[in-house]
Amino acid sequence: MPVTKSYSQNLFRKMKLLQSTVYKQPLLFTVIFLCAGSFLAFSKLASEVLEGEGRAIDTQIMLLMREPNDSTNPLGPGWFEEMMRDISGLGGVAILTFITLASALYLFLINKKGLALYLLAAVGTGAVFSSLLKAGFDRPRPDLVPHGSIVYTASFPSGHSLIAAIVYLTLAALLAESQPRHRFKIYFLSLAIVMTLLIGISRVYLGVHWPSDAVAGWLGGSAWAFMFWIIAHYARR
Repeated sequence: MPVTKSYSQNLFRKMKLLQSTVYKQPLLFTVIFLCAGSFLAFSKLASEVLEGEGRAIDTQIMLLMREPNDSTNPLGPGWFEEMMRDISGLGGVAILTFITLASALYLFLINKKGLALYLLAAVGTGAVFSSLLKAGFDRPRPDLVPHGSIVYTASFPSGHSLIAAIVYLTLAALLAESQPRHRFKIYFLSLAIVMTLLIGISRVYLGVHWPSDAVAGWLGGSAWAFMFWIIAHYARR
């Protein structure tokens, strides 16, 4: 009994300490929760892809973005298809590399070298992470419809979605932390989320990715961005 009572008291003290820490740093624990949840959701989705599950849902969603009587033709007028191609370009290697290097150079110029290295490390390792995942899963590109963009790597996960999530969420976090007012923080983060979602949707619309590829990219990229935010948070302490 004394041992049980001592153990209960010790556990209670630890729970109170954890509760106090959560109250003091709610943002940190929210990000930790989101990071863990994103990694777990990605792992679950990856497992389903390896087992061949979800192909029917992928096919249904992809065909919804095509003309009912002609699956070779994307839904909507020509200008809409071109607009989706433009949106897809916002997650391309050239654009994301330029944005990352330009932002890092600006941070160096204003003597924020730590933030510049944080940005470069998050994006650089994220790109390697994406390449390793593609090589590991080696999922073929969709053969259901013609591709509306040139592709040269494996399908799972969507590199556009994954790296775009890292770049835009990391930049949004940097901008949000520089603003004292919550409305601006919400604005920057919302803009990054919308941008990342649109890029993933555009890849499915163009027929170069299955919907599960885009979702995996969103989850993997978000988890990576959250993880580096957590690392940076503790590094600054």
